[in-house]
Amino acid sequence: MKSYVVGGAVRDALLGLPVQDRDWVVVGATPDDMLRQGFRPVGKDFPVFLHPATHEEYALARTERKTAPGYHGFVFHTDADVTLEEDLVRRDLTINAIARADDGALTDPFGGQADIRDRVFRHVSSAFAEDPVRILRLARFAARLANFTVAPETMALMRQMALQGEVDALVPERVWQEVARGLMEAAPSRMLAVLRECGALARIMPELDKLWGVPQPPLHHPEVDTGVHMMLVIDYAASRGFDLAVRFAALMHDLGKGATPPAAWPSHHGHEGLGLKLIETLCKRLKVPNECRELALMTAREHGNVSRAEILRPNTIVALFERCDAFRKPQRFEQMLLASECDFRGRGVDAADDDFRTRPYPQAPYLLAALQAARAVNAGEVASRHVDKPERIREAVHAARVRAVKARGAAPHDDDDGAEGDHEGRPDARL
Repeated sequence: MKSYVVGGAVRDALLGLPVQDRDWVVVGATPDDMLRQGFRPVGKDFPVFLHPATHEEYALARTERKTAPGYHGFVFHTDADVTLEEDLVRRDLTINAIARADDGALTDPFGGQADIRDRVFRHVSSAFAEDPVRILRLARFAARLANFTVAPETMALMRQMALQGEVDALVPERVWQEVARGLMEAAPSRMLAVLRECGALARIMPELDKLWGVPQPPLHHPEVDTGVHMMLVIDYAASRGFDLAVRFAALMHDLGKGATPPAAWPSHHGHEGLGLKLIETLCKRLKVPNECRELALMTAREHGNVSRAEILRPNTIVALFERCDAFRKPQRFEQMLLASECDFRGRGVDAADDDFRTRPYPQAPYLLAALQAARAVNAGEVASRHVDKPERIREAVHAARVRAVKARGAAPHDDDDGAEGDHEGRPDARL
């Protein structure tokens, strides 16, 4: 009976990265052997045990055989005669198929160390094609290890898997789990690029995949392509360390541009509204958590109004707060402003070498100050003056908040009603 550290702990140590968790594989043991030594069984599909002292996971060496489409279609075989190499060959990538013994000696039968040195993602064997989750995992690794490239033969295999419909068999919860983890890495755009190149993005998030090749006005979008814009936006959100809900909202904010009439391009009048149904459909399909879905819908609907904040009338600003439930949930409103700022910052460098990432962005502090002024209104006191006509209370509270915002210094323009529109086609747009 021998135990080896395997997978991510070995990979990250060789990369000089912090090791978070250690997984172990045990060779030459049976479940009874593990139980006699005090290990606690936790595995459902195959024998996995928790160490009695460290509580780290120890899995018996195993082989597996594909029996049905999708993630769950496997039969596992564990026995004391399964070798370490037989266990490692079933793993996804060569960089994850390295084992370290107690004395530090490495077992690397598939060239994982060389691929770490060369910064290459390469599949271990043809068994990679049996599990479509491995496409998502590789894409997530690309978001984490952004200086790695995908081996041509591995990319070809993933394209074949997508064409054959293996990706369609993925359960929604697992898709969302891997996508969410990828969004929280340092370079989420790399995940999107890998998924798109192999054809998996069109299968799991077709609404997002449609954005590539859709042009935008070069004046406001030097990068022009909406898909490229989306990659810049999500990477900016990652660079600021924003939480998952903000990152997802930033990713979804322009989904409606994939549904605007091509005859109108590069204008995208009304794309805010067009995006709402697409976001709802995507979130329902992937079972996206409500927190992420609600913020994504709010950002898609309102990011154009946020961009015009300084020219909106006080009445329009208060109506914005009301639509967003900002008086009850100011933190979520602030998250929406962060996602909207990602939209502003995630753009190419224009002809004058002006980087959007360093331009002033006064809209967020402007709206937060206006919200603070509106929230300072004592709604109870206003309501008490209309007890004889309760139907007027809401109107009176709204009017008081408008006056407070106006007193705070909101623009008194009468030529803007805050309606959604093609904010990028307007000469005064601040996107």
